Amino acid sequence: MKLLRVGPVGTERPALLDESGTLRDLSGLVTDINGALLADDEALARIRAAASSGELPALDASGLRTGAPVAGIGKVVCIGLNYHDHARETGAATPEEPIIFMKAPDTVVGPDDTVLIPRGSEKTDWEVELAVVIGRTARYLESDEQALAAVAGYAVAHDVSERAFQIERGGQWDKGKNCETFNPLGPWLVTADEVPDPQSLGVRLWVNGDLKQDGTTADQIFPVAEVVRYVSQFMTLYPGDVINTGTPAGVAMGQPEPKPYLRAGDVVELEIDGLGRQRQPLRSA
Repeated sequence: MKLLRVGPVGTERPALLDESGTLRDLSGLVTDINGALLADDEALARIRAAASSGELPALDASGLRTGAPVAGIGKVVCIGLNYHDHARETGAATPEEPIIFMKAPDTVVGPDDTVLIPRGSEKTDWEVELAVVIGRTARYLESDEQALAAVAGYAVAHDVSERAFQIERGGQWDKGKNCETFNPLGPWLVTADEVPDPQSLGVRLWVNGDLKQDGTTADQIFPVAEVVRYVSQFMTLYPGDVINTGTPAGVAMGQPEPKPYLRAGDVVELEIDGLGRQRQPLRSA
């Protein structure tokens, strides 16, 4: 299933994109797409049955904003340097264990919402990423099978980063990762049953129409199952939590000088096979 949330900020309603591409209203069945729903097998079964029967009312998608596909996210866990080609382009050694950092849930916005260039920024960068959405409470997982069983689904994420804040201002990476609007998510949460192999997805990003990133999740240093299992050794993952699993080569930081960092007026577009497409205009904060 392709689950999503549509409407103005703060008043989004739950919806489903059916196999014909028609947007269907779920508000008569569930109150929202959130961790509680993703952990409720019976509720998900009701949605599947209603979608198959054709009883869900259609929504007029014209002019309708798409919000982030998951509400009430508890935490956003991110994996750094998780593609072989990205590690090479930045001159970094291949990590022996996953690099973990966090983004605040309030960085999450809709897939086509405006991204703000922070005040004082000169090095705002792009990063298209496969996002994993958790559907079962996960702690101390012991196997890849247990890890994948804890996954509710997948989505496109844009891990926007301010490199000077991240690297040149001291401390950890948080200052360059948690600026307002720095984690567009969606358009859909595609349930795990529709993504049989998360390691075979094409990942692409354009800036002003120019292709900048063109990779595949097959190049991940630590695949999805290992990432989920590993993270569960250090923190409890709850339904609705999100893990951004890293970005392939092609970020601005890895380009020759002068590096083409983002500026107000730029437009970023990104997509992952089967998970949809995002488009964000950029403006100054």
